[in-house]
Amino acid sequence: MDWTQFGILLLTIVGMFFTLRADISSNRAEATADRRDILQLIRSIQEEIKDFHGRLCAIEERNRSK
Repeated sequence: MDWTQFGILLLTIVGMFFTLRADISSNRAEATADRRDILQLIRSIQEEIKDFHGRLCAIEERNRSK
């Protein structure tokens, strides 16, 4: 392998590195947005569970008093 082939190989590896680095950064940003969406859904579900539990307790209390 002569120096020209070595230089082309090196440039190819460096180019692939920077391309993949940019892709990874964009995927990381998308993953962060997805994680925020999932956390918001979890909070909404928790609030719904609390609300449902409160209504269920009120119904049970009302039925006990009858």
